[in-house]
Amino acid sequence: MIHATDYKPRSYPWKGTMVAVQIDRLQDMSASVTLNRTKIEEIGRDGLVDWREGNPSVTVTLRQLEYGTLEFFQNLANTSTSDTKIEFKEFETPRVDIAGFETDENSTFKSTIWYPSLRLSSFSLNIGDPDALVERTFNLIGEDEITLQGSNKYLIVDQQSASGGTPESFTLDDPTPVADPDNSGQSLFKVLRYNDSDSTTTELKFEAGSGDPALGTDYYTYSAGILKVHTIASDVIKSYYSAGSYVGGESTFTNNDTDAAGLLAENCSIFLQGTNYVYRLQSVSVDVTLDRFDVREIGDRDIVLPGMRDVTTRVTLGRILDQWTIEEVLRGEVSDYGKLDIRKFQDEKSLIVKVFSDDKKNMFRIGYKFTDLAPIGLDDGTPVNEYVTRGVTLEGEEGFVTDDENEL
Repeated sequence: MIHATDYKPRSYPWKGTMVAVQIDRLQDMSASVTLNRTKIEEIGRDGLVDWREGNPSVTVTLRQLEYGTLEFFQNLANTSTSDTKIEFKEFETPRVDIAGFETDENSTFKSTIWYPSLRLSSFSLNIGDPDALVERTFNLIGEDEITLQGSNKYLIVDQQSASGGTPESFTLDDPTPVADPDNSGQSLFKVLRYNDSDSTTTELKFEAGSGDPALGTDYYTYSAGILKVHTIASDVIKSYYSAGSYVGGESTFTNNDTDAAGLLAENCSIFLQGTNYVYRLQSVSVDVTLDRFDVREIGDRDIVLPGMRDVTTRVTLGRILDQWTIEEVLRGEVSDYGKLDIRKFQDEKSLIVKVFSDDKKNMFRIGYKFTDLAPIGLDDGTPVNEYVTRGVTLEGEEGFVTDDENEL
């Protein structure tokens, strides 16, 4: 059997030059797969004609403790580790492959569960109560789930920089690829070329044979550990394949004892419309939904162009009723303004969530800003023998996450 302590999650960015990362502080990873098979019947026949096999639908959910780094956001956005601010709209076209490396309780490596070409469909930030650990949850969608086992049990993603050969040869020998059992004559699952001249990433097509790619720059050949691709200098080539062992001297997961184990609600500061600190908060719940429109075309079974129609952010603030700061800000008036009429509430407000390393709040770790918010609902509660509560829900479509406090 495979225990959670022996499940090692990693994420591989599709675009650009960014390398894979392990997914730290993960609390739960789940996947839901729908095979989308439809019965075909006809008039005049009792029983099935056949089954239509549609594209599967795969949803992967990752619940992670907030530990104060941008690393996983950068990975999901396929952006550089030097990028200190990631806007939500930047998740439109990036993709990631997520893999879980599985070892049983006898320390025998068994298999890799691989989810290729996932796109972010939503994420949430949740501070459940004043004593809670801050959590963030990511939902990604795709069309495939692949189990690699036996001689193919390790997923390998090799990344090399090009010098500009036409074509250029790359050696894949650490470890050497094992044949793809589903595709005779092939060993590589996919090859990506990042074009340094125009910052585009292309999935190359396989050309049979061991000679030079003859059909243009968007093809590759592979034979006996040698990959050949047309390149220009500074291109980056990523090769995805399977093997019976992992990369020499590397591990699928290394304990991260440097970053925080998890950051608490008491480490957070919540501001509405700039510097208006919100007191007596009992919960903060934020949901960011990406209205995806990933394009397919006649003649191709796969997604040919990731896309997104819109972004929706929804923020819910729950508090014990003591002050009227939120209503005063929504009304656009100063403290103690005498009449707070909901008909006069304004929109285009902003909310900032700052997360610090501890409750002294001297060291900023990560922040979230949600802009162009409009109030859409209020929820008052007056239970017997309890304090009066009030919830406020705001909705917008803009925002970003950053590890630079000055951006907020």
